[in-house]
Amino acid sequence: QVQLVESGGGLLQAGGSLRLSCAASGRTFSSYAMVWFRQAPGKEREFVAAIRRTAEYYADSVKGRFTVSRDNAKNTVYLQMNSLKPEDTAVYYCAATDLDRPVSDPRGLPYWGQGTQVTVSS
Repeated sequence: QVQLVESGGGLLQAGGSLRLSCAASGRTFSSYAMVWFRQAPGKEREFVAAIRRTAEYYADSVKGRFTVSRDNAKNTVYLQMNSLKPEDTAVYYCAATDLDRPVSDPRGLPYWGQGTQVTVSS
């Protein structure tokens, strides 16, 4: 079992930057793939980014603007978001799964945080 707690969301203007954090409980954080999803009102939850041990994966919509990273000593995964756009507005969720499991389908991930709101104004 792993528990996840996101933080760092907020309200900001387009073009700004924000860093989300997701703190995980447990002593086996390094054995999980960590994934970021987001869900805008009225839309399905969508994959944003993921990191396995070192390999990183991004949705096309955020590639070049967002960076996912992890600090295994702190049991924390980060999502650095730059050049934010109004269409990035959503609740951002952190999720975890085994290192060798698929990461882009939210239905397959067993562990989730409660989400943090990011609102980007134009």
